[in-house]
Amino acid sequence: MAITAGGSLNSVPASQKQTLSSNYIDFTDSTTLGWSQQYVPDLLEQEAEVFGNRTITGFLSQVGAEESMTADQVIWSEQGRLHISVIGTLASTTSIFTVTSDIDGNNATSDGVFTLASHGVRLNDVVLVAVAGKAVPAHVTKVDGTAITAQPFEAEHFDDIDGIGTGGTQAATMLVVGSEFVKGSNGQGSYGSGTGSARNTKPTHKSFTNKPVIVKDYYEISGSDASQIGWVEISGEEGQNGYLWYLKAEGDTRARFSDYLEMICLESQKTNSNSHVVNAGGTDDTDYVALGANSGTEGLFSAIEDRGNLTSGISGVNAATDLSEFDAILAEFDKQGAIEENMLFVNRASSLAIDDMLASMNSYGAGGTSYGVFSNDEEMALNLGFSGFRRGSYDFYKSDFKYLNDKATRGGINDRATTDAIRGVIIPAGVSSVYDQALGKNLKRPFLHVRYRASQTDDRKMKTWVTGSVGAVTSDLDAMQVNYLSERCLVVQGANNFMLMK
Repeated sequence: MAITAGGSLNSVPASQKQTLSSNYIDFTDSTTLGWSQQYVPDLLEQEAEVFGNRTITGFLSQVGAEESMTADQVIWSEQGRLHISVIGTLASTTSIFTVTSDIDGNNATSDGVFTLASHGVRLNDVVLVAVAGKAVPAHVTKVDGTAITAQPFEAEHFDDIDGIGTGGTQAATMLVVGSEFVKGSNGQGSYGSGTGSARNTKPTHKSFTNKPVIVKDYYEISGSDASQIGWVEISGEEGQNGYLWYLKAEGDTRARFSDYLEMICLESQKTNSNSHVVNAGGTDDTDYVALGANSGTEGLFSAIEDRGNLTSGISGVNAATDLSEFDAILAEFDKQGAIEENMLFVNRASSLAIDDMLASMNSYGAGGTSYGVFSNDEEMALNLGFSGFRRGSYDFYKSDFKYLNDKATRGGINDRATTDAIRGVIIPAGVSSVYDQALGKNLKRPFLHVRYRASQTDDRKMKTWVTGSVGAVTSDLDAMQVNYLSERCLVVQGANNFMLMK
């Protein structure tokens, strides 16, 4: 069944600063029952709220916090992995493993977090090498930079093990599980650089940074129009009411600006060397230049795509109709922080698909609704929705994400950009422990939090100021000018625990 959306919807904000004639009935036109005929029309003064609550603000307030800062950028550090596991290639005939990156794919050419010269594998380590579908225990007999000679315990070389073969080099993964030394030998501390093996392992420093962006908006109305009474009793999300139309226009501008503050933290991304953004100022996405550059900021979706996890679904672009996708998500979370409680913010299609998936788990309902299983009876309304579920050791709490449904926001973009459509995001609940370089200590913070510029002199979290001659006179301009400004950015800590559903 096809559904056709209604037309002639007043869904586009007017760009003009003055009161518009299109907002009023023309009482001089006989075709619209105006003053040219003797009958008085029945006027419905109250403005109809046909779009309900039109704002999308509230997502970040549910899952994060807000903190002030007094710098042009925010820098934070995150713990690396505890155990040593590397990726590379194995020459099975010589048993030489060549390291190319760490287990997360970081290498010296990507972000500097992992350097090949300090991979951490040492002489006499006992390792587990996964190659050609096999998991083979081996002993490290030589370390020469990125070339690690690991001899298997059960054969002379890896090519002597059934199924591995001698086909040149093969992709492999190496995990250090311990070490073995002969009696009377020196420990790791005795091995110098001459052996080609590091004496000790050091944790890698993973540092991330983001910069705030300045967001502005503006509204203006002349003094004459500000004192003009209309026949429509207006209403709005900001609590405005009465018969002054400019109150609605100013309130809508304020509500729209509040949404911008959230949307910029969701959708924005940093510029790189290929960008032609005016005044970008940077040479790559890690070059945060002087104040005033349009070098962007890292939003939630960009952070998850760069440092987190993506799922395109097991059963297509709409949410999975069985547990296959969630089992794959659980397996990925097991590789990361394994945080037990997670929030699911999804669009309508994904929300309904998850409801259908959970309902299908009730075998008694295959031929119809079963009473009692969901505390239902024939005299009550049936609840076909679910707010959460538990799978394995993980709890998922589901919530609709209005931003992904509204046609005037991401919902309309998703309809057109099908390959880049976002159907939901999974965010870990709770807090993470991070090192704050400004304070010089570890702090507990939500995984998501907004940082805004503020000091004793100026608080730029949400600034509003009015100039002109309307109300309190500040200039000789016969108008009211309302300015809005904020300077903020989003900090996404532990993005490896997030999942973007596309």
